Amino acid sequence: MPELPEVETVRRGLAPVMTGQTITDAAVNRPDLRWPFPTRMAERLTGAQVTGLRRRSKYILADLSTGESLLIHLGMSGRILISGVMQGDFHHDHPASAKHDHVVLTMGNGARITFNDARRFGAMDLLETALGDAHPLLAKIGPEPFGNTFNETYLTRALGGRKTPIKTALLDQHVVAGLGNIYVCEALYRAGLHPARPANALPATAVAGLVPIIRDVLAEAIEAGGSSLRDYRQADGELGYFQHRFRTYGRENEPCTTPGCTATIERIVQSGRSSFFCPKCQR
Repeated sequence: MPELPEVETVRRGLAPVMTGQTITDAAVNRPDLRWPFPTRMAERLTGAQVTGLRRRSKYILADLSTGESLLIHLGMSGRILISGVMQGDFHHDHPASAKHDHVVLTMGNGARITFNDARRFGAMDLLETALGDAHPLLAKIGPEPFGNTFNETYLTRALGGRKTPIKTALLDQHVVAGLGNIYVCEALYRAGLHPARPANALPATAVAGLVPIIRDVLAEAIEAGGSSLRDYRQADGELGYFQHRFRTYGRENEPCTTPGCTATIERIVQSGRSSFFCPKCQR
């Protein structure tokens, strides 16, 4: 599933193409994805101007002149692709309609925004912009990793009462927004923390060190356009490249990249997800 860097990369790709533009036509080609689409979705989108694009955790929110916001979640295999306008030095012509093109937005500048989702685990909804994070999908999400409220004091308090492994705690969207399996594995490796260590047993110095490390990992991944493992593509169709910088994720039985370390990366399963770590560097 796309994590914060992938979603932020898509948002940044969409912003210059959609912001300030009017949706001249909205084609909704099925009644649902993971959940049913809102009533009269195509009608409510058509004629609306996109006033801005935001991200909250793993959700993209397109604010509209109608007072509503279009909420988008990519799910497991969702892709949003842009065609019909220049993107940097390239122009992508409109492709032929594909089987899994479930929602297609035509913009006033000639751009076409296509949501393609083979597995249909993605989602779209329309919510009142003024309600902010009161939407059920957003209401209980923790602070953004790049926000001021995500700091040493907050994280110490959030982890203090949790006996769960630190890997599990950081994956909890109530603790911090947008983190997923890839970037938690990478952050814990850089922090030298074993993924199975109880969250409430970490020393204060370790918790304090996690905050900048998490931010650094996410920032580097965004700069690289995210990680492309299976279905993920940037909005211009290009792959992300952070997977070439993985130090632990997916590297089971490969040498640890820490200079002087002779160990190999190991894998354990926690709550149904693979955790990759160095048994020597991470304690």
